[in-house]
Amino acid sequence: MARAGFYAIESGKISFRRDGNWYSDDERIDNPRIALLFSRSIKRNPDGSYYLQVAEERAPITVEDTPYVVKAVFEDDSGGFTIVTNDDERALLDPATLEVGRDNVLYCRVKGGAFKARFLRTAYYHLSNSFFTEEGETFSLVVRGCRYPIKFAAASGTAHT
Repeated sequence: MARAGFYAIESGKISFRRDGNWYSDDERIDNPRIALLFSRSIKRNPDGSYYLQVAEERAPITVEDTPYVVKAVFEDDSGGFTIVTNDDERALLDPATLEVGRDNVLYCRVKGGAFKARFLRTAYYHLSNSFFTEEGETFSLVVRGCRYPIKFAAASGTAHT
């Protein structure tokens, strides 16, 4: 008898893509509860590959860019920013971790610095309203009176299985 869990999709290839959506084979998983469950169940193997762990069930996944995306940004009363990731966790943005990657994609570190997160377009645009630049300098973000230059990321961008 079939068990609940990943049994129904074990034969499919599960992936988390740059657009911030989950896919089974090449079909987007549109059910928000399943997408949230998957986002909250991401684990990393010692070799850097990823898998989903729900109870005793485990399934390998492919992560196209980052295992987390920033889907929303909110200014807080203290002059900082709160970010919301695809697992619906809210955290203070660490502006020292902001970096721009290939194709001008913005990233930051999340989960205590353990993971890199890609900003989805709407979150990026919201935060970019607070960027400034002085002639001949890179963009910066000022948070609580401190200026944080936005760095350029080292080239990578490979898929992790």
